[in-house]
Amino acid sequence: MREVTLDRDGDGIVALTGGPSRITDAIELLAAGRGKRLLISGVSPTTNSHEISRLNPEFEQWVRCCVDFDRSVNTLGNAIEIRKWAERRGFRSLVVVTSNYHMPRALAEIRRQIPQATLLPFPVVADRQRAGAWWSDAPMIRLMMSEYVKLILARLRMAISPDAQARELP
Repeated sequence: MREVTLDRDGDGIVALTGGPSRITDAIELLAAGRGKRLLISGVSPTTNSHEISRLNPEFEQWVRCCVDFDRSVNTLGNAIEIRKWAERRGFRSLVVVTSNYHMPRALAEIRRQIPQATLLPFPVVADRQRAGAWWSDAPMIRLMMSEYVKLILARLRMAISPDAQARELP
């Protein structure tokens, strides 16, 4: 499995946290001019620009000028915060950075929040998947099955109330 190459730039870049390489890949896209700003969605309360700069010193100037954070705790929360961020900035196209196995659910949730936006997926492939026979790796199988079940449940929730757009979390 390989990562994709974007065929166009977005107005903004959003990275959904939770897996290795997502933040670094998103900052690299920002530094390469693939978007004007980056939202790192779902960061822990202890994460800030200083911590991200310390971990990625070669990108410090981009982190200081052009990276925003939100503290959402799940994919639906990510999508809601991404919508708010994109609306405030007037962004109509977003590069979405998350793990390849999380991408279908992330795109579904974001599309539900901002259906008019153009979403450009940039799936990150985990090293364990790159190594070859991921299907023989029990933890990886559990992770992918768990994500599949979450996708089915999210689609079911969306089908039950197709016109409802979750504006705020309870």
